[in-house]
Amino acid sequence: MPKQKTHSSSKKRFKVTGTGKVLRAQAFRRHILSKRPTKRMRHLRHNILASEQNRKVIRKMIPYM
Repeated sequence: MPKQKTHSSSKKRFKVTGTGKVLRAQAFRRHILSKRPTKRMRHLRHNILASEQNRKVIRKMIPYM
């Protein structure tokens, strides 16, 4: 059976933890940042877990990570 291809943009956007959970970056960090409070921007820095429903789809896109 041939190998699966890894989805190129997904391998750049997601990281897989040792237990198989998927980490993703938070939204609202790209532009128009000056109007947002510093506290909010500080909390948005950290990666969070992708939802259980999305995790299954993401794992299919990055099978070898």
